[in-house]
Parts: sequence; structure tokens; C-alpha cells
Amino acid sequence: MTIYFYGKTDEYGCFANTSSHGFTMDGRYWRSVEHYYQAHKFADAAWTERVRQARTVREARALGQSRKVPIRPDWESARDQVMVTAVRAKIDAHAEVRQQLLDTGEETLVEASPYDHYWGCGADGSGANKLGQILMQIRSELRSRPG
Repeated sequence: MTIYFYGKTDEYGCFANTSSHGFTMDGRYWRSVEHYYQAHKFADAAWTERVRQARTVREARALGQSRKVPIRPDWESARDQVMVTAVRAKIDAHAEVRQQLLDTGEETLVEASPYDHYWGCGADGSGANKLGQILMQIRSELRSRPG
């Protein structure tokens, strides 16, 4: 069986980057994975902080997609690790999300975004599903942790 998730209110919505499962990283609180991800597109510290402080995921995403400030030159090679770091921090910070992830067993996890062919499966299902892959990787790591 495959488990699809997308909206933060879905049964598995806690896996979405837009879910309200904040975490602290490097002494700063991030409201969502989306806030962290969008902020880390930039080398400009003031812009990064503006994205971090965005009140909503929608606002964080809009700031992250703005080109008022240039994207960091290594973004294409860094973005996957930025996402892994943020998703791992969210799961470590929230026992209920961690348990729900473990409860998915060996099922394939797919972000059912009709818009995103990189992080999700895209409208036609042929996308890379990188977010689903990251969640399955973290699930495997959790199972191999001692205790």
C-alpha cells in the first residue's frame, strides 16, 4: 500500500512541510519545515530572518520565492540536505509525528502535490517524490536507533 499525504489537515498531514510542527534549530525557533527551507535559500542574513519570522507558511513561501534577494549560489546542490535537516528536526521535536511515521510500517510515502514534480509526485504521478523519500529514509534511521 502507498500512503499519500499533501494537505496539513489530511490523515498524514503532519508529514507536510506546511504542518504547524515547529522546531528549534541553532538557537532559533522555526514555525514549520517550509519556513526553514524557504529561509535557507538565501545567504542574506536579514532576508533569512524575515522569512523565519513570517507569520504564515504562505508568507514564508512567498518570501522564499521572491527574487528581491539573490538565491545562494549553491542552492541546487544544497537544497536536499536543507530539507533533510528540517524534516529530521521536526520529527525529533514531535513525538506524535515520529510515532505516526514509525506506524507507517514499510509503506511507500508519497507527497501527493499536483504542483511539485521534485518534492512530490506531480499531477501525473511521475515526480521524484523527494520528500517522501526523505521521510522513508528518516523512518529507517529511527528504526535503527538503539533503545
